[in-house]
Amino acid sequence: MTIPDNSAQEAKRQRLFLLLCGIFLTNALIAEIVGGKIFSVETLLGVPPAQLLIGGQRLDFNMTAGVVNWPVVFITSDIINEYFGTKGVKRISFLTAGFIVYTFITIFVATKLPPAQFWLDLNNTDKEGHPFNISEAFTKVFNQGLGIMIGSIVAFLLGQLLDVFVFSWLRRKTGSRFIWLRATGSTLFSQLVDSFVVITIAFYVFGNWDMKQVFSVGSINYLYKGLVAVMLTPILYLAHYFIDRYLGKEYAEELSHKAAHDI
Repeated sequence: MTIPDNSAQEAKRQRLFLLLCGIFLTNALIAEIVGGKIFSVETLLGVPPAQLLIGGQRLDFNMTAGVVNWPVVFITSDIINEYFGTKGVKRISFLTAGFIVYTFITIFVATKLPPAQFWLDLNNTDKEGHPFNISEAFTKVFNQGLGIMIGSIVAFLLGQLLDVFVFSWLRRKTGSRFIWLRATGSTLFSQLVDSFVVITIAFYVFGNWDMKQVFSVGSINYLYKGLVAVMLTPILYLAHYFIDRYLGKEYAEELSHKAAHDI
């Protein structure tokens, strides 16, 4: 039996939405889980500390490991907004926030389970032969605590809602033109807030960082996110090209037009 054209288009639209939501959700969860690690970009690249002068302070490139995945979240959010409107982005953002809470609760429960003795015995030394408590290390790594969970949820939702607002505002001003402007502009604005909110709540309010450390890591994270947002612009256009081919140019434009008026 031949499927009517509109049914085939609707099926493609649903598959596309599920794929984009899956990419968004997966990368957001991974970024939250690994975000507790702070790494040195200079050490990774084998170069001397940057010592950038920002706000009267010399700052190095120390960033959370979550920055590896967050750019994927940004660009996916913009693509969802482009074809499925603000309602689509808000729907997956709130769903993802719920899953982040669920993930942290599951991790907290896992860290409270009593370790098996053979597991402790098999892993009682590190690679250099020093005494090692794998259960304590597991808890230290995964049980990031209430502060990080609250900071992550607040920053994630606030950043996403700001991104949706700015993206939609720019699209109303520019129409179908300047995809790069609304995608990059919304990301730069929303991540300015996100970069500092999560670190302030997680590591200053609930942790033991001082404001200099918050400013240092937050500033470097934001510089990185801004740079990546600009660098990802060609990928955004490439994604639009393949989506338009998949959906059909006319139907893709119809979805984008509807999304632009979905406030």
